[in-house]
Amino acid sequence: MIKTRTLFAGCALLAAASLTCAQTLPPPQNVLQLQASGTVEVQQDLLMMTLSTSRDGTDPNAVQAQLKTALEAALAEARKSAQPGQLDVRSGNFALFPRHDKQGRISGWTGSAELILEGRDFPRITQAAGRIQTLTLAGMSFGLSREQRARVESDAQTKAIEQFKNRANELAKGFGFTGYTLREVAVNSNDMGPTPRFRPMAMEAKAASDSAVPVEPGKSTVSVTVSGSVQLR
Repeated sequence: MIKTRTLFAGCALLAAASLTCAQTLPPPQNVLQLQASGTVEVQQDLLMMTLSTSRDGTDPNAVQAQLKTALEAALAEARKSAQPGQLDVRSGNFALFPRHDKQGRISGWTGSAELILEGRDFPRITQAAGRIQTLTLAGMSFGLSREQRARVESDAQTKAIEQFKNRANELAKGFGFTGYTLREVAVNSNDMGPTPRFRPMAMEAKAASDSAVPVEPGKSTVSVTVSGSVQLR
């Protein structure tokens, strides 16, 4: 019991000392908040194509079997061209839903299956998509590979840091100070880029041909923002 009371007393004294220190410390003065950004525009080097199919029927097992057969055939064809990083193959959504009549009773079943082709080798991906006959093109999108993103973010970050430092120096001199000391800083990054949309006519044309699907990537803008506070001196 004595040790317990001593501990509580010690904690109380420590809390009182901390409160006293906090009350005696002067508020920060001549602290400036600012932020700066660095932006780099880069060609998109990653393509993702989604192929899909749907089936409808009264027997859920039959509908599921049809979807499975179509997906297995598509996977077998796509794997012939698969290469890590250049063309990665994976299955997407596989779903089966009931349809109901006006009385709320199940009148049938509808299902869908997806296959996703993704990588940096655009011709390899589009040619593989063109050879798949059991699925049709549902959509595609472009982006940045992990390697490209890391390189571009590094460049954008360097620009943002330099702009932050230049801005801090400029403001310090503008307020009559000789320089500054960094207090705290936060770094955030993001990338933006156009995502092409496929017209239904183009999707229907693909189903009747095994030629490569035409694609045209755009550019992504990678931006890094540096924000924080500096102590003017």
